[in-house]
Amino acid sequence: MTQTLDLTGKKGLVVGIANDQSIAYGCAKHCRAYGADLAVTYLNEKADKWVRPLAEGLGASLVLPCDVREPGQLEATFAAIEKEWGRLDFVIHSIAYADKDDLHGRVTDCSQDGFALAMDVSCHSFIRMAKLAEPLMTDGGCLMTVTFYGSRKVVEHYNVMGPVKAALETATKYMAHELGPKGIRVLALSPGPLKTRAASGIDRFDELMEQAAAKAPTHQLATIDDCGSMAAFLVSDLARAVTGTTIFIDGGYHIVG
Repeated sequence: MTQTLDLTGKKGLVVGIANDQSIAYGCAKHCRAYGADLAVTYLNEKADKWVRPLAEGLGASLVLPCDVREPGQLEATFAAIEKEWGRLDFVIHSIAYADKDDLHGRVTDCSQDGFALAMDVSCHSFIRMAKLAEPLMTDGGCLMTVTFYGSRKVVEHYNVMGPVKAALETATKYMAHELGPKGIRVLALSPGPLKTRAASGIDRFDELMEQAAAKAPTHQLATIDDCGSMAAFLVSDLARAVTGTTIFIDGGYHIVG
């Protein structure tokens, strides 16, 4: 039986678009191209001027402020979705943050507050989204986050984000186990190094990109469109048997990195 990728009628929330080079934007663009209706968030008023034109270009039904550090904003996002749609089919979580001093320093030297902040924004926010999405996913759904190979192997200069992303991947597995009986799948995308705004905060990131391209079997880095096409497939019914795993989109870098 031949099936084609079709997201028509599916409702999805995309969190983490900063500009047109964001992984989240690549995911949103491809999901929309296959017919999904989208709700898009922006971090704050400063980000609004960059994100809103992209959201409008995607025909997003909702464009909402969402800083997970601000009390009530994440809850307000899901309340708006419930009011507008009454349900939700997928969530794409593509946000991470660490203070510069903690990100550029040794894990050994990371401050308690800095570690807690990085873990809260980069990992626990995904757990919070899952909890808020669960009652809206009455017919099942897909929760997706974004991780990096530095969660599994030591990557120079990735520092505190390594253990934070490791926690994120483990949370993905546990939530997949817990939510699976409700038809809710939980997944992590793991692109290789990409030139995004978030990645620019990592020290000597250009060197990491060059090394990754040289080592990868394809000798090419992934793009946000590579991430987007995979995300669209994974939120579709074609991937209904896929959950609890990390999907690498890195030209094979993870097998030799």
